[in-house]
Amino acid sequence: MYILPSQWTHVPARRCVPTTSSNITTTPPPPTRNRFALLEDDEIDNDIEPTAMACPVLDHDTGVTLEHRQLRRHPKYKDTWDTSYANEIGRLCQGIGKHPTTPNLQRIAGTNTMKPINFHSIPRDRISDVAHTRVVCEVRPTKSDPNRTRITVGGNTINYTGDCGTKTGSLETVKLVINSTLSTPKAEYMTLDLANFYLNTPLDRPEYVRIQLSIMPQEVIDEYNLMQYEYNGWIYFELGMGMYGLKQAGKLANDLLSQRLFGHGYYQCGTTPGLWRHKWRPVMFVLIVDDFGVQFTGRQHAQHLITALQSNYEVSEDWTGSKFSGIDLKWDYIKRTCRLTMDGYITELRLRYGHPNPTKPQHSPHKHRPIIYGSTTQFETDDVDTSEPLDAKGIKRVQGIVGSILYYARAVDNKLLCTVSTIGSTQASATQNTLAECNQLLDHLALHPTDGITYKASNMILAAHSDASYLSESKSRSRAGAHIFLSNDDPIPQSNGPVLSISAVLKSVYSSVAEGELAALYTTAQAMVPLRNTLEEMGWKQPRSPIQVDNSTAEGYVNNTIITRRLKSLEMRLNWLKCRDSQGQFRIFWDKGSHNLADYHTKHHPPEYHIAHRHTHAG
Repeated sequence: MYILPSQWTHVPARRCVPTTSSNITTTPPPPTRNRFALLEDDEIDNDIEPTAMACPVLDHDTGVTLEHRQLRRHPKYKDTWDTSYANEIGRLCQGIGKHPTTPNLQRIAGTNTMKPINFHSIPRDRISDVAHTRVVCEVRPTKSDPNRTRITVGGNTINYTGDCGTKTGSLETVKLVINSTLSTPKAEYMTLDLANFYLNTPLDRPEYVRIQLSIMPQEVIDEYNLMQYEYNGWIYFELGMGMYGLKQAGKLANDLLSQRLFGHGYYQCGTTPGLWRHKWRPVMFVLIVDDFGVQFTGRQHAQHLITALQSNYEVSEDWTGSKFSGIDLKWDYIKRTCRLTMDGYITELRLRYGHPNPTKPQHSPHKHRPIIYGSTTQFETDDVDTSEPLDAKGIKRVQGIVGSILYYARAVDNKLLCTVSTIGSTQASATQNTLAECNQLLDHLALHPTDGITYKASNMILAAHSDASYLSESKSRSRAGAHIFLSNDDPIPQSNGPVLSISAVLKSVYSSVAEGELAALYTTAQAMVPLRNTLEEMGWKQPRSPIQVDNSTAEGYVNNTIITRRLKSLEMRLNWLKCRDSQGQFRIFWDKGSHNLADYHTKHHPPEYHIAHRHTHAG
């Protein structure tokens, strides 16, 4: 279930915090491929599949999640969310809410992103490209208008043949910049957000969408005289500017931003997506869509970046750098530490899935496998699940829980990775046992709802612990674990909060413990290569990266301190370790297993183990 960083493409959704001024709030979406709202019932035709709802609005009076189609029919919320929907349409078009005496004044200014047109104005060869819309409603208490409706385009029907690849930062890059800020004297951290980032980007060709007339607020129908554009119950719009959901919108916006910032001396690093630096100013930032996580030394240099952006965009500033990519950041510049958490995420997750408080503390996120003492032979684990399969609704629930917790685990609680990996491997054919495993995981999270990672200043030397559990998975497979962190160039580097943790089932079947340990070491070192490149681009020169193992044969094989007469049958790719060692990239050393932090990610440990080792994995 674990996916290497280079394979991750989703952008984490912002977490919504409960508000005290209303009975409704949003709950965080699972980081699945379809991150937007459910397609409107009235917008669905026979050729369009509805997509998964991402941000339902929660009614605290009933505990029921409400989607946009339900909100506009609910007598309690209809007026509020009809106005919110009208504001969004006006924002995308030419504004909404004209002043009765001053026509130039509007409640919401427009961005000219789209305009209503007659159906017959669409070129005949583009009719098949007409897209549908998706609507998401959320409450954002920190915004001036907390009740937010957003319209996105279902770009899957658009036939766009140009390049759609967009460079965006990864979680690992975000964490490297945070560590760099702590380790750079007098450096600070701030965040920036660009409003209407996609909407300010001209498209290289017009696109077309349709919205059903019956769901249009009456205010919009009257102000735009939409009845003259109606065709078979639909209103058609032409898009001239970028819009969320369009395949090409991200790349066009990113390319335009690169062009604009280059004139001010900023450039994207060559091998690290989303990492930007200035030619000479001490400013560096990671960019995820329209959110900037900025390291700077001296406020005048940060202000230079802000001024450069303000010449073309509306910029929101947070000089405290307290939140980025859904992660809460608690900085202590005196002690040079930073605590990463996702406050309220687990509480809202349990509320969304109706998971009650456990009757007793659950210290383990999973059911552990008892140790059989006295056994001289280690056999394959082949537990056949004979429990009753779940129906489609139950499977969707399991998948939602796994998806929601996976981003949380990667971001702030690496101790859950082994559990999420195991459950995720069976979620497609989930059973009652799978559901029980999900419930135990939620019980465990109820006991530790605010876990996180703490980083402290270091010399920014990339280091790691690597481990494997032999024959611990079904079909005679093994599991690899890694704890990758930043430390000092010491013989045995002091541990720090993990930049990246790995808990992955090895696909190949290995014939010995040593070969399994080498495969885990290969997985660890391979993941460290792009991190080394990123650190070099950030200005942190890297010596040999120390990697700790607890298998002397694996260590001796890489360092050529043993005779490899019986190891010639190893997989050819494992010789890559010797190649990189000869290039001076890694330093493999042995230490006893009780000191190896990667052991946590390779097995299903008993509760006593979790209680004893929790603090060592939080940094």
